[in-house]
Amino acid sequence: MTRVAAMSQAFAGLDRRDEKMPVLFVGHGSPMNAIEDNRWSRAWAELGAALPRPSAILCVSAHWQTRGVMVTAMDKPRTIHDFSGFPAELHSKLYAAPGAPELARKTKEEIKKTPVALDLGWGLDHGTWSVLAPMFPRADIPVVQLSLDATQGPAWHYELAKEIKALREHGVLIVGSGNIVHNLRLRAQQAAGFDWAIEFDATIKELIDKGNHQAIIDYPRLGRAAQLSVPTNEHYLPLLYALALKDSKDPLTYFNDAPPMGSISMRSLRIG
Repeated sequence: MTRVAAMSQAFAGLDRRDEKMPVLFVGHGSPMNAIEDNRWSRAWAELGAALPRPSAILCVSAHWQTRGVMVTAMDKPRTIHDFSGFPAELHSKLYAAPGAPELARKTKEEIKKTPVALDLGWGLDHGTWSVLAPMFPRADIPVVQLSLDATQGPAWHYELAKEIKALREHGVLIVGSGNIVHNLRLRAQQAAGFDWAIEFDATIKELIDKGNHQAIIDYPRLGRAAQLSVPTNEHYLPLLYALALKDSKDPLTYFNDAPPMGSISMRSLRIG
């Protein structure tokens, strides 16, 4: 069977569209954004209203790290409250979106780089549902999560992401959810960002604007600001998934791109 024929068979249950779905990278910040009316959640709500309606959503969240790659394949993913010390209102928040086992299987088929396991135990962590709750509040669009293989480096993740590009042509909204700058060890209760956070956020924006993905992949070479901004890379990697899915003619716009607050950057982008 040719790859074209195989792809046609794999996507038999998803609608083929004339226009590719956009791709998002969302700086998710605090899970409180799921229940608060603030500039971040309002921007997510506005974006959700402006986007073409997806047939399904695939999210790569900073909060699901595994050995190997997994994709959620249950019919009804649970809402995971993977945090502590927040108000009861947040701990009781549910996002009851259906799963998409067929999309999970198709994602597994598309990824040739590594084996992908179909997972029935995870669900939707707050990197996913805290963003989608304001964006698609009716929770009526099927959602799956693709895990981050914690044993692999940035270049590996970037190349893997390219293999799911065909999903864009079948109504699937692919969302990377993390933060470009994320250092909770140096978290401070201050509105102004640390100098190094502002520097790194601006550097990454400049590299995105130039299309220099290789330098973004090789972020440890960007010096002290990079080391402080990305002490561990699970929140940074979802950005690479979004960038890897960009075609040369795709427009790119930023949202929630206010300067960093303390040691967190909320800069987000839409591709397409």
